[in-house]
Amino acid sequence: MNAFESSRSARPGGLPTTIPEYLEHLRRSLAGADPALVQDALYDAEEYLRSELAENPGRSEADVIVAVAGSYGAPDEVADIYRDTEVKVQTALRPPAPTPRRSWMGQFFGVIAEPRTYGALFYMLLSLATGIFYFTWVVTGLSLSLGLAVLIIGVPFVILYFGSIRVLSLVEGRIVETMLGERMPRRPLYSSRGQPLLKRIGELFTDPRIWATQLYFLFMLPLGIVYFTVVVTCLSVSLSLIAVPVMLVLGLGGNLSFGDWDMFVSGEPWMWPIAMLVGALLLFVTLHIARGVGYLHALLAKHMLVKTAQYD
Repeated sequence: MNAFESSRSARPGGLPTTIPEYLEHLRRSLAGADPALVQDALYDAEEYLRSELAENPGRSEADVIVAVAGSYGAPDEVADIYRDTEVKVQTALRPPAPTPRRSWMGQFFGVIAEPRTYGALFYMLLSLATGIFYFTWVVTGLSLSLGLAVLIIGVPFVILYFGSIRVLSLVEGRIVETMLGERMPRRPLYSSRGQPLLKRIGELFTDPRIWATQLYFLFMLPLGIVYFTVVVTCLSVSLSLIAVPVMLVLGLGGNLSFGDWDMFVSGEPWMWPIAMLVGALLLFVTLHIARGVGYLHALLAKHMLVKTAQYD
């Protein structure tokens, strides 16, 4: 049962008389809330209202809204329920806040104890695979859509392709929310049912969020390459500088060649602690880079994948 279905009883007076008015009132009541929360709330409300209307074909929208509000709540009450539920859910899911560190050293080295650091690090590694998949999917889908546009089969293909973009947007949103900690939609934009086919196709082409999502997916390939390269390079260098002197001290180096690091790590023993110190500092710098990239990428995903415009 979602939050819309768990709201309190409402007074029938002053209620909207149409579903769009109800949704607009709900959107205004959620002013200032997270855009992802607003999208979820509007989807739940519209789905429930239209399903009630479909089950009562002899009743007007105004009568259905009065009946629904009498059991589940007016828009402002539903908005309050969503706000309260969101606070509880985020409190339960959010990892424990790290201990505030006042010194610059505490802030620099404390990054290793923050769970979001490793989520961002893994996201940067994963982004190469997801970027290749998203880029290939969009390029192939758009190419086939244009190629099949002159054929009858092109119409259902375009609908399926654009529908898949909405599904992939939700998948990417779940990945971003899980690894980067940014609240993303858990439900898609509501798609009108029972409308003429041409009108539904027109809505797909005129929905700016569909095009923004495809642009985001195209961006993910170059971003994924950069993210993956930076993480792999920084981790390889830092861990090598830390591990190689340890191997030499323990006599495990044998006749191994360390490439460009031979002169640095296999030279005089007094250089080994310096190599380990440089490697440790570079490792912490890498973790800070991951945190920064994760924060910025979460903002990019929120901007391009979440509908922030007013409800039509």
